[in-house]
Amino acid sequence: MNLHDAIYKLNSNIVTIHDNVAYDANNHVVQYDVNAAHALVANNAYKVSRSQAYPSITDQLDMLWHAINNGENLKDSQWFNSIKEVKEKYPKPEGEPPVKE
Repeated sequence: MNLHDAIYKLNSNIVTIHDNVAYDANNHVVQYDVNAAHALVANNAYKVSRSQAYPSITDQLDMLWHAINNGENLKDSQWFNSIKEVKEKYPKPEGEPPVKE
């Protein structure tokens, strides 16, 4: 989530932003809380980090197939441990849950 996405998410009346000035549907300037928008971006940054660190879907499916084929407990599998490692490295922020996208 980038700053403009956060501003739109927090202010449903804003329809466009030009040079960090927000406008409503009638082209009137709308004030917004840039600190709240920055906080929302920071609170959702873990999602980007996780998505870049997870193994590809193809690799995850291959890990799952091998674990199931070998009769492994999935919680002991390479797949589970690779996902767990990413989640631990990039935890969700404490406090308020992030706004769903």
